[in-house]
Amino acid sequence: MAFAEEETTAYLGMNLVDDHCDTADGSLTAGWAPSGSCTLSKHAENPAPDALPPPPLAATPDGDSDEEEGVPRARKPSGRYVLAAHRKDEKDGLCRAISRLPRPWVTYRVSGWVGVDAASAGAAAEEGSSSSHAVHVEVRVDGHRPVGGGVAVVEPGKWGEIKGSFRVDDDEPPRSATVHVHGPPAGVDLKVMDLQVCAVNKIPRLRHLRKKADRVRKRDVILKVRGGRAEDGGVSSVAGAHIQVIQVQNSFPIGSCITKAGINNPEYVDFFTKHFDWAVLENELKWYYTEAMQGQVSYADADELINFCDRHGKPVRGHCIFWAVENSVQPWVRALNTEQLRAAVEARLRGLVSRYSGRFPHYEVNNEMLHGSYYRSRLGDDIDAHMFRETAAIDPAPALFVNDYNVESANDPNATPEKYVALITDLQRRGAPVGGIGIQGHVTHPVGDVICDALDKLAVTGLPVWVTELDVSAADESVRADDLEIVLREAFAHPAVEGVMLWGFMQGHMWRSHAQLVNADGKVTEAGSRLVGLRREWTSHARGKVDGNGNFKFRGFHGTYQVLLTTADGEVRKRAFDVKKGDAPLVLDMDF
Repeated sequence: MAFAEEETTAYLGMNLVDDHCDTADGSLTAGWAPSGSCTLSKHAENPAPDALPPPPLAATPDGDSDEEEGVPRARKPSGRYVLAAHRKDEKDGLCRAISRLPRPWVTYRVSGWVGVDAASAGAAAEEGSSSSHAVHVEVRVDGHRPVGGGVAVVEPGKWGEIKGSFRVDDDEPPRSATVHVHGPPAGVDLKVMDLQVCAVNKIPRLRHLRKKADRVRKRDVILKVRGGRAEDGGVSSVAGAHIQVIQVQNSFPIGSCITKAGINNPEYVDFFTKHFDWAVLENELKWYYTEAMQGQVSYADADELINFCDRHGKPVRGHCIFWAVENSVQPWVRALNTEQLRAAVEARLRGLVSRYSGRFPHYEVNNEMLHGSYYRSRLGDDIDAHMFRETAAIDPAPALFVNDYNVESANDPNATPEKYVALITDLQRRGAPVGGIGIQGHVTHPVGDVICDALDKLAVTGLPVWVTELDVSAADESVRADDLEIVLREAFAHPAVEGVMLWGFMQGHMWRSHAQLVNADGKVTEAGSRLVGLRREWTSHARGKVDGNGNFKFRGFHGTYQVLLTTADGEVRKRAFDVKKGDAPLVLDMDF
């Protein structure tokens, strides 16, 4: 599971953006320059504590040094910033060259502080502008091509922390690279402070995650083995006996979406059944699929896939009852008037949820509500919560999830963790029994601590989090494998996350290109091998001898185990047990 040795060099700590705010003459021309129509000026102030975002929720719980373990400390702002004023368009702002060109296929972290001037924002608000504004930090190469960056949504007079990333996914190094800062409406003055662009060193982060996973996902176990025949309570009859502990199931499921076409491919079926625990139907349960024409409802394809999963013992998530994004709503539904739409929504709820009552452990009720409001804009603010309430009334068994994308990427002003928490809070206030949070995970150039920061913010809700639609896209197979490992390790090591679902795994049966774990010819890619290796790493086995007190001790991942005891006369006896979460050692009496 090692990354390229090159990433251990001093290059990783180098800021590719030279800071010119401290030049003797205060000149900005060697650094920041206007982009579009605006004027720049240099300022210095000590930001008030309430003008900064709150610090991280908790220190590293294992007590390890943040710097040693790849968990960057929040830098204290310097107070020196550049202000762009008299902006005439939201694309106007600041730009500067990245003095040391980024290397191809290397992931970079963009960090710093951005803000908007309170006075200018107040004037814009009088004209109908929002009270908070999205500030975009965008990296472009070769003059125009965007390769990533980050977004912070900030209130006037306050600072927001940028936590973005980018990568040049090209074998040829760029000829030039620039960073651009823009986003708020025209007339709102924009501020930038302490911008840094550094290559990401993943090695310390992975070391930290292995330690964290051991703490979060494992437990000490003491098996008190008794033979049941000796006068000493059975100890003497088993002391010294050979014992083998085999984990047969990890309590952290990893699954994938499946398709009707996929299950007709033997190599697809072979990889899925061997390496995934759960399933979700990619499209076959969506409303536009089951009722493409009004009144012509068919669950035949969904039933075929669900029956396939039943035969192979794979639980199936329900995806999805509704979809909030308008272009994902089928034309006949969009043509309905208000009352007709309300009746169609009720019919969909009754038809789908009652048909599969008790079959799904999870439902995604109304997909992507951060990015769409089709039903809310037509049926009122309470309709989303109504969907949750009615689903629970028809089928109380499944956990009801919200589900959305870009929440973990720090690049989408519509999908910040804070906005997701606000959406969930509003649903709960309206009586919606929200039972889980889905973050889709369609990631590009992921950075581990950025993902962890989003998970930390979602964890304050107390709800379980699932990564519901994970795929990573990179034409370079090694980079793709590294990216997949980053997301999987962050999810596995975070106590709020309870499972991961991939959004496909085989070329030709996936929504996203350059994301396959298995090529179309059945060959497993480096990313597929990485997944298999991680699953092996996260499985505990132990063997040895029962000690003189009749005990056998080991530390194992949470899940289901089988224990095999071989007696002195060669007889093999079997027992099963579960290891669940807990801080204290699990002590189990095992009578053989």
